[in-house]
Amino acid sequence: MIEAKSLTKKFDAKTALDKISFSIGSGSLFGLVGSNGAGKSTFLRTAAGIYRPDGGEILVDGMAPFENSAVKSRLFFIPDYPYFIPQSTLTDMADFYRRYYPEWNRDKFEKLCGIFPIGKKDKIVNMSKGMQRQAAVICALSTQPRYLLMDEIFDGLDPVMRQLLKRIISSEVAERRMTVIIASHNLRELEDVCDHVGLFHRGGILLERELDELKLGIHKLQAVFRPIPLMSAFAPLDIVKAETRGSLVSLVVRGHREEILKKINSMGPVFSELLTLTLEEVFISEMEVAGYDIENILK
Repeated sequence: MIEAKSLTKKFDAKTALDKISFSIGSGSLFGLVGSNGAGKSTFLRTAAGIYRPDGGEILVDGMAPFENSAVKSRLFFIPDYPYFIPQSTLTDMADFYRRYYPEWNRDKFEKLCGIFPIGKKDKIVNMSKGMQRQAAVICALSTQPRYLLMDEIFDGLDPVMRQLLKRIISSEVAERRMTVIIASHNLRELEDVCDHVGLFHRGGILLERELDELKLGIHKLQAVFRPIPLMSAFAPLDIVKAETRGSLVSLVVRGHREEILKKINSMGPVFSELLTLTLEEVFISEMEVAGYDIENILK
């Protein structure tokens, strides 16, 4: 488990993390979302033991990661710009990491090299951004970490490689109970891979919740009426957001599907349907209710 307790990190006058508190359970696939500068990368670097907290604490399995080789030997961090030894190849990086990670698995390394289209003896510096990310993933998973932290890992990958990476990561979580944290500004990238999400903004965490719980009980309703009833007619529904365009009424509503449809159909619509909200739509609805300008938060 990773626990942040009033975690604070400052860089001169700027507060990158402002007394944040939340936990990430073992075997979780956790998505950190938020705009650039929200504090996601700083959180990952602090969790990885690269930065020392300026206040509060962060614990990995009950231990502080900063200058703690026992923690770092079971944790792998892939930053937005992965680091490789100058002029190194994948084979060189494999030799490097096997010295520091007791769980290094040569068979897994060879298997991953066969899955990803990368030459083991090609110089990594000459690879594209997407191929360098694939190289970093091969190295990371070959160490068999208990915790895998990744910053904007999907950036530069083509759609096929993105889906492949998601499947491989999900498989590792299922088989080894590995805990994964993925930071991204793109909600859509995280929606079909993460089971928990946290929204960072200006050094704080605005919302942290299980994805199924976040989506449960909230629906998008579209109905056509001729004529459109007064909005007071929809009062029995728990409406989060309402919008009308001509004869089309669009509502974001909390409640049970059957009860919502029963109420709407009793009003005699020409057409009605309930749609599944995307993760982005759920976040927008939740944060607007809380009084935040979500459009500026997610830019």
